[in-house]
Amino acid sequence: MSCFVKIFLYTYVVILLYGDIMKKYVTISIPAEVKKVLESVKGDEEWGVFLLRLYKEFKRLKSQEAFKNLKEVLSEEDLTSIAMSSKEFRNEFSFRSTIS
Repeated sequence: MSCFVKIFLYTYVVILLYGDIMKKYVTISIPAEVKKVLESVKGDEEWGVFLLRLYKEFKRLKSQEAFKNLKEVLSEEDLTSIAMSSKEFRNEFSFRSTIS
């Protein structure tokens, strides 16, 4: 397939990036089929808001999956030890920060 034909298989999505001073818009190329699927899910939501929500949900699910995997690999004793070490570290850290 030539480059010329490939160009027509893609479409553009405009994403709103939130900045301190002004809003910037950028364009990304995605396959037309992907845009069609995303548009059916996004509804009336703005692209920037929709994609950020999608990204946050993806990160949340990945974290949840990683935690589940750790629970399967680690024993109850390991989890208790990690929790105690974390608590000791936080206590020691907060104690050091009050001394300075």
